[in-house]
Amino acid sequence: MRSFIVRVIVNALALAIACWILTGLDITTSDNGTLSLILGYLFIGLVFGLVNAFVKPIVMLLSLPITILTLGLFTIVINAGMLYLTSWISSYTTVQFTIDSFFWTAVFAALIISAVSLVASFLPALDR
Repeated sequence: MRSFIVRVIVNALALAIACWILTGLDITTSDNGTLSLILGYLFIGLVFGLVNAFVKPIVMLLSLPITILTLGLFTIVINAGMLYLTSWISSYTTVQFTIDSFFWTAVFAALIISAVSLVASFLPALDR
């Protein structure tokens, strides 16, 4: 359970950094308070984690031939697709995660989120 909570926090942090760097990403909540925004990031981190846990393995399996053909670079496109799916799911909630229509924003966001998650995985507290 602790590992799951840490993963949600790392996802929320990675999404916050990506939203801070890229202008095309935004998380909005019904309230304008700081606590509401932090809880919004945690909620979107949870949704993103669930999408990565349940949908991404199926998509990775189905796209295995093109992933092998592109030497793994297609994984970035899959990660961008998972972000778009998270954005679509969040459109039905009070916390909105929006990506502008430009595809490269999602690709760069996927790269930033992957880099932050990679760095966070090297932290000693996340080994458990």
